[in-house]
Amino acid sequence: MKDFRRDDFEPVSIDPRSFAGGVRSKKVASEVGGVSVLVYRVEFDAGGRTHWHRHTGAQWLLIIDGRIRVQKWGEAARDVGAGDIVVIEPGEKHWHGAAPGSAGTHLAVNLNSTTEWLEAVSDQPLA
Repeated sequence: MKDFRRDDFEPVSIDPRSFAGGVRSKKVASEVGGVSVLVYRVEFDAGGRTHWHRHTGAQWLLIIDGRIRVQKWGEAARDVGAGDIVVIEPGEKHWHGAAPGSAGTHLAVNLNSTTEWLEAVSDQPLA
């Protein structure tokens, strides 16, 4: 058994080439039983969000506070709230961040995965 205590979470540097707006992140866990399980607690201020990106493995977003907007490339954005869970399939181009006029926090769980960061999200909706 392994405990992950809130006071032990490691702050993660927010790279402006990967995020926009007010965003804070802490790494909660990185390996369990020899399996790569990256868990991040990510807090988005209103207007904060990731850039477009994709992962080589699945990503689970567990929304724990506020409202989060999630969008898959080619689809309309959707908003989710505390208690909701979003699963992003390997290779899906997507972004996530605070829903308009709101702040939000999620746990991002990446299983055996690396991230490819892409372009910034436009304020214009996808056609």
